[in-house]
Amino acid sequence: MGALVIGVFYGLFSVHTSDYAITPGDATPVAPLVKIHGVATNPKHDTIMLADVYLQQLTPWQWLTYHFQSHVQFVPGYELTQPGVSDAELFAQGFLEMRDAKQAAEVTAFRTLGWKVPATPTGTIVNAVVASSPASRAGLNVGDDIVGVNGTPIRNQCQLFSYLHTRSPGDALKLSIDRVRISNSGTLTWGSPTNLNIVTSATPSGTASATCAGTTERNSSWLGVAIENDVSYQLPAKVSIDTANIGGPSAGLAMTLTLINKLSGGSLTGHHVIAVTGTISVNGTVGPVGGVEEKTVAVHNAGASYFIVPKGGGDVAGARAAKQPGLKILGVTSLKQVLSDLRAFGGVKPVAIAKPS
Repeated sequence: MGALVIGVFYGLFSVHTSDYAITPGDATPVAPLVKIHGVATNPKHDTIMLADVYLQQLTPWQWLTYHFQSHVQFVPGYELTQPGVSDAELFAQGFLEMRDAKQAAEVTAFRTLGWKVPATPTGTIVNAVVASSPASRAGLNVGDDIVGVNGTPIRNQCQLFSYLHTRSPGDALKLSIDRVRISNSGTLTWGSPTNLNIVTSATPSGTASATCAGTTERNSSWLGVAIENDVSYQLPAKVSIDTANIGGPSAGLAMTLTLINKLSGGSLTGHHVIAVTGTISVNGTVGPVGGVEEKTVAVHNAGASYFIVPKGGGDVAGARAAKQPGLKILGVTSLKQVLSDLRAFGGVKPVAIAKPS
């Protein structure tokens, strides 16, 4: 009986359920995390904060106790990943998304201030691996960069889709990949190309078709990966942003505004303390994020006057549902709109300190 009690007690505290909790994290000023070398910068900067949340897989005991706390969002693991993808990949995916967000923020900030930033397609990065798929069996991981197949260079996902369209299930392929290494704090680095053998299978029913160059095709052979284009950008300066242990794409807009603030003169925010969440694309589009209600609590606790959130995906409603007194919520869809809204309450139009070349 005693062993049974001990076993139950141990299970409550150590065995994890399939559920996750999203709880308020921190609102962190971005400027101290950013270093720019190679162009003139503004030594004075506004307080622009990124808002994050804590994502935690729950033990049975935590599942019980968290239900008595406010501002906690419970999410089943399967809702956090694509169909068929294990939630064990969540943190690798989050760190890859942060890497992509930093890259998009850097490109968008420099282009907004007038610099030309050339782009070169370099491959296709794996952002999800389906469990028990050819890719999983071959050992492909989230973050690996596919740069060739059977001696044919691959520079974008359409090239890979087109190649797979010519293959039959059961074909043996030799992928050339740059293996990723993800540090404990979330930094991604890639090694030299190496070969990986993989055997395709038939595409499972219900698998989404691929759309490239306006054409939608469903490949007969299947690897079991989701991929994104890998692009190399030639920035006019060296930028580093320290986001150790922070994953996900939602800091993209906050990092973009901070870079613009550092590269331009005057006060971008009119000296207001602002917090920001939202993805950013290289064309300046702001996308929805998750956990906005919990982020709003963190932002209010940090003393922000304004919280800028994406207008889509119900994020404005989520921020207002947190009911944090005195915090003004602004919903946006683009960087252009954000800059316009900032000027409406005292910010200046950003002009680069260094003349763009």
